Amino acid sequence: MGQQETVDVDEVFRVETHGIDPIPDAERHGSAKDLFWLWFGSNLTFTYVINGALAVAFGLSFWQATAVVVISGLSFFAVSAAGLSGIRTGTATLVISRAAFGVRGNFPAGVLNWVVSIGYTIVNTVVGTLALEVFFAEVGLGSGHLVRGLALGITLALTFAVAMWGHATVQFAERWMAYVLAVGFGALLVFVLPGADTSAPAAAPGLSGWSLAFVVMLAGPFSYLPMPADYTRYLPRTTSLKSITWMGALGGFVSSVALGVAGVAAATQTDMTDAESLLPGWFQPLFLALVLGGSVTNSIITLYSSSLNLQVLGIPWSRARAIVISAAVTALGSLAALFLTDFTTSLLSFLSLLIIVFAPWGGVFLADMLLRRCHYDSDALHAGSAGAYWYRVGYHPAGMAALLAGMAFAALTCDSELWTGPLVAPLGGADLTLLGSVVSGLAYWALTRGRVPAYAPAA
Repeated sequence: MGQQETVDVDEVFRVETHGIDPIPDAERHGSAKDLFWLWFGSNLTFTYVINGALAVAFGLSFWQATAVVVISGLSFFAVSAAGLSGIRTGTATLVISRAAFGVRGNFPAGVLNWVVSIGYTIVNTVVGTLALEVFFAEVGLGSGHLVRGLALGITLALTFAVAMWGHATVQFAERWMAYVLAVGFGALLVFVLPGADTSAPAAAPGLSGWSLAFVVMLAGPFSYLPMPADYTRYLPRTTSLKSITWMGALGGFVSSVALGVAGVAAATQTDMTDAESLLPGWFQPLFLALVLGGSVTNSIITLYSSSLNLQVLGIPWSRARAIVISAAVTALGSLAALFLTDFTTSLLSFLSLLIIVFAPWGGVFLADMLLRRCHYDSDALHAGSAGAYWYRVGYHPAGMAALLAGMAFAALTCDSELWTGPLVAPLGGADLTLLGSVVSGLAYWALTRGRVPAYAPAA
């Protein structure tokens, strides 16, 4: 009887009972192809269309901007590889990162990641709500606060219900929504690509234009680095690590590149405030539905991971109860943005500034994972001060030093609305924030090379 209760706890439309506790081998299931649909569906979001258009706004030609989109899409190989540790440990990314930073050293990044997850969920909810509101107006349901409130309620319900049910339902929803969204966004490509202006720009974009385009396109993938293991922890240990990397990477690459190129093509033809003029009238309501659907698919995975994030921070609740906190904050933030004051632009500026932290964080985490070859002491990850990852009073000196080195470099070379680093002007306006990941990763390798396996022998 007891064994029956622990089998099939991760079922579609059934509330997932596991959180950051290690997933037992008997309850693991699925295959690497599930990751393709997860990352493909969650990245079918209109954000990439906007990012592709911004690359053109920074002075790049169609082919130059397309090159940036494609190269940036390759970053999903790093994102997908970050999930390899999940199959070995059966737990979430922000638990595994304790090995790199220490239990206490991991805490600040955990707080900031929760803020980022909720922030982007609010932004996506607002975008989806506004698209649904316009859709209602176009089909004759009127407008006003009541309609906007209805649109917000529907957007939140779609996101919260799936994330609340948990891992299996998230994967199921992402797959089936991907089928529908892929057809719609494929039609969008057919409408905007033929008219793209592929001529060279009047002036070269310069280092500043290139760097800003890369920052915009890479910020999204980098924001995923603290969550890939959340979606690999249920896979059987026998699953090929190569297949995990390739399936997840291809999913994110195909959707982000396709939509990024659509944005590039549209921006060479018209001002993006008038992007709907490129579409036939009959398709415009469907386009609004695509924007809503893309917002929801992206919000689902960020909201789900935020509940695991809260458990990492010490919230003594189940995953399903913890997600109520994230959902409530998302609802309040969305209400404020839609009915009280439009702080969406300011929120986006703040969230983009946090790349100063998460690019170096990702560099250290990936370097640590490579040095350990994904071998961790799973029990020690959850043992607190009694485990091998407590290091010195809860902090791993090498991890913290490498993180600070990368953050210092990122801060000095960051060019954003809220902060401009002192090295930006000498570099000709170039924004090299993302190279903070390279700096931190190399620093960690130099400080721990030959010593990391002693910290965490394979279980």
